[in-house]
Amino acid sequence: MEHRFLGNSGLQVPVLSFGTATFGGVGEFFKAWGSTQQEDANRMVKLCMEAGVNFFDTANVYSRGVAEEILGVALKGIRDKVLISTKATFVMEDGPNNFGSSRHHLLKSVEDSLRRLQTDYIDIYHMHGFDGNTPVDETLRTLDTLIQSGKVRYIACSNFSGWHLMKSLSVSERYGWTKYIAHQAYYSLLDREFEWELMPLGVDQKIGTIVWSPLASGRLGGKYRRNQPLPRENRVQQGGGHGPALNEALLYNIMDALDEVAAETGKSVAQVALNWLLQRPTVVNIIIGARNEEQLQQNLGAVGWNLTTEQVKKLDAASDRESVYPYWHQRQNLQLNPLPKFY
Repeated sequence: MEHRFLGNSGLQVPVLSFGTATFGGVGEFFKAWGSTQQEDANRMVKLCMEAGVNFFDTANVYSRGVAEEILGVALKGIRDKVLISTKATFVMEDGPNNFGSSRHHLLKSVEDSLRRLQTDYIDIYHMHGFDGNTPVDETLRTLDTLIQSGKVRYIACSNFSGWHLMKSLSVSERYGWTKYIAHQAYYSLLDREFEWELMPLGVDQKIGTIVWSPLASGRLGGKYRRNQPLPRENRVQQGGGHGPALNEALLYNIMDALDEVAAETGKSVAQVALNWLLQRPTVVNIIIGARNEEQLQQNLGAVGWNLTTEQVKKLDAASDRESVYPYWHQRQNLQLNPLPKFY
């Protein structure tokens, strides 16, 4: 298993991590993702460890804490051999202080996650989203305190805009606090807006990218086909999807290109889509999920080989889309007046 440094840190992580949003299946939204229970979770963790995937991603909101509990049991006895990433910010229970990235909420969230995970430290602690109500310095000082206490080892963010992340980095630098080393972001062949601002920011500030939903909520898994009914068993159809409305024309163009490359490589279309991501700038790790062992084994086959330059270009061309302002202006200007690219 290939390892890469996570952003501007000395921490090395495998290029694949296992996401546990399918653990538990509590509530309609997460039930649509999956409902993996303890016995199956134990087997999936074992399969990951055998493949060299010792990085596990979860969040307190996944099935309202049940996913963390299941993961904690599955990792019992091997905690010192794994990396755990979890998150806070989103609503866990009723009450005016039970959401956000305030000092009050984060200190409680950390203790709750530690208890559910049956551990005394979290390797990477993410802010699951940007809290526009809490001062950035309050959040970052709290996170720095958690690092000083040993309860958190590294901090990262997720789903931030460019200015959210840049402001956070600036505040940390001003006060000498620990900085975010990674950004967990939505990115795939179908949804490449991440490249417009967040990727060049990551290159400039040495922020590693951990990709969530690399198959665009399963749309790039091979079940969506031109002139065929949409699959009913897919989690998007069951109400568990993320992202903008489906651009069917774009999706089917991408699927045509994926089919061609899959035939050339002897890999599945999902494996090709995942491998494309691993060749993108700033991408350090891809979170793979699975409802069952068969899906997990398929996703694990995305590593240990690389697409050719021509295959990457073919996928780039098929997945290209019109940018919004100011990115279309910047792109046109670069075509007229070439400057060094950010990747």
